[in-house]
Amino acid sequence: MNILIDIGHPGHVHLLHWVAEELKRHGHTLFYSVRNIPIAKRLMEYYGMTPYIDLGDKKDSLLGKAQTILQQDIQIANFVRKNHIDLGLSSGLVLSHVSKISHMKSFVFDDDDDIVEPLSVKFEHPMSNVVFTPDCIQRKTKHAVYYAGTHELAYLHPNRFKPNPNVLQHAGIQEGERFFIMRFVALKGHHDVGQQGLTLEQKQSLVELLKPHGRVIITSERAIEPEFEPYRLPVPPEEIHSLMAYSFMFLGDSQTMTSEAAVLGIPALKCNTFAGRLSVPNMLEQKYGLCYAYLPTQFDEMYHHIEQLLTRDPEDLKNEWQAKRQRMLNDMIDPTEFFVNYIEN
Repeated sequence: MNILIDIGHPGHVHLLHWVAEELKRHGHTLFYSVRNIPIAKRLMEYYGMTPYIDLGDKKDSLLGKAQTILQQDIQIANFVRKNHIDLGLSSGLVLSHVSKISHMKSFVFDDDDDIVEPLSVKFEHPMSNVVFTPDCIQRKTKHAVYYAGTHELAYLHPNRFKPNPNVLQHAGIQEGERFFIMRFVALKGHHDVGQQGLTLEQKQSLVELLKPHGRVIITSERAIEPEFEPYRLPVPPEEIHSLMAYSFMFLGDSQTMTSEAAVLGIPALKCNTFAGRLSVPNMLEQKYGLCYAYLPTQFDEMYHHIEQLLTRDPEDLKNEWQAKRQRMLNDMIDPTEFFVNYIEN
């Protein structure tokens, strides 16, 4: 088959690069498209997801997003016809639209609940042939295909991921040194309108809490604040998961990286207005105890919980969380294997 993978966010590269690798290995021809996102392009080049067509810049406003989607619909439709694309894989709207005006089928990967993404429910799911969905979510669409897993397990399952111990040397971290990873997001997606994460004061408060207990490392979706510059991530983005696997704790307001830390068996605490509203993080928290979510109004509770975790023996905490992780892995599948089998059969 001729297969097009469309990338709209760096996280989509992580999600789909193993799928692309397996499909290429099985003899399929892969094509790629991506927005003008430097980190996404870097990751695609690192994983060999090239050559790709650049669909231009993303817009922040809803009106800007709508105009951009229409432009990309036309651009992708022409590409699909020219290259006789049989199947499109994405986590966005455009390929779903194009599938309605071409012979291409569209398979979408979506791990958000319907309630927080009304635009996807209205304009993406009905036009897609398949909506791959973690089975802890219930969809309205009849096109949902459920699987026992999460997006993050598609690239962090033990079948796919082994942390590189050299990352500690790259980051200037001594073996056995305790360190923390923090992630701050921009909340610019269409489903992020009106949502809030950590304030600058809350971020500063967490950094001051952590500093006496180990090294603080910060990665940010937007330009990093000047006061956090000394804590900037010291490794390239393709090494973040290896670094995370050796960390003591993850903190921030990122949905995805909280779940990534959780499936790696790292204690993860997030603070944003999505807390308690999404099925995947709720499952990781309530069923397995791998992560915790707090609303911005509950920041003091989060702060005190971190204080408690910091008093724990690092080895005991690590063993407890790895046992929780193993229980989760026993209940779930390798999503990449499932995706590839479904696509081919």
